[in-house]
Amino acid sequence: MELLEVEREQTLTREDAAGWLEDLARQLARNNQLQFRRDGMKYTLRVPDQVTMEVEIEVADDGANIELEIRW
Repeated sequence: MELLEVEREQTLTREDAAGWLEDLARQLARNNQLQFRRDGMKYTLRVPDQVTMEVEIEVADDGANIELEIRW
């Protein structure tokens, strides 16, 4: 049973996207949890010491994308 799914797509500057990733990386490196806010609610996810990370890179004539998945 799925309890919560948050999906979001937005257009950002390259620098803002990097800042978002840096914040995520800081939380993963320093804490055993990730925190985020959505629609006025604060969510906290507990993260174990070991996670599985999957990276997919696609390059085509009309653009490229990188998908990053971290699961535990």
